[in-house]
Amino acid sequence: MQPKAVVFDIGNVLIEWQPERFYDAVIGEDRRRAMFAEVDLHGMNERVDRGGHFTDTIYAQADATPDWRDEIRMWHDRWIEMASPVIDHSVRLMKALQGKGVPVFSLTNFGIESYDFAATHYPFLREFDRDFISGHMRVTKPDPNIYAQLEDTSGLTGTDLIFTDDRAENIAAADARGWLTHLFEGPGGWAARLVEIGLLTEAEAA
Repeated sequence: MQPKAVVFDIGNVLIEWQPERFYDAVIGEDRRRAMFAEVDLHGMNERVDRGGHFTDTIYAQADATPDWRDEIRMWHDRWIEMASPVIDHSVRLMKALQGKGVPVFSLTNFGIESYDFAATHYPFLREFDRDFISGHMRVTKPDPNIYAQLEDTSGLTGTDLIFTDDRAENIAAADARGWLTHLFEGPGGWAARLVEIGLLTEAEAA
């Protein structure tokens, strides 16, 4: 039987998310390496993804680290440059599935305010049939609770769901619940998987 809903991660699946690449371009690789070694920026972002206020969390980290204050504030002030570009083929796949009546859910580690901000630039973020955003849920992947909340809300479990994500640990957590999964390494492979399981034709997945 085919899955009843398709679950998309967002970062590096629908929108590229490469903070290191952004900083390499802005301040140079050597300074970026030094800053990331001294400041746990991904831990800061995790706090946002768990529901911490976008501006307050980042500005507090900047104020606590004056040597890197301006650079850390870029995580907020130039965030949309960091969360780009859109992976167009993945967005086409999302729309193709919905065009055939297949529900598409998000399951994403994303802050509340940063998601709202992203949606002003990327309107497709408002087009999911159901949104599962970690900031609102107060838990992030790969914690099993975030997957359980999606199941409880949607009424779907196991092979009713197929999930794609770029992080192996997030895929493993879904595998453990019996979901169908696909480790995202590019939209071409994801398109092929959707064709393989019969949700799209090759023409629809192009």
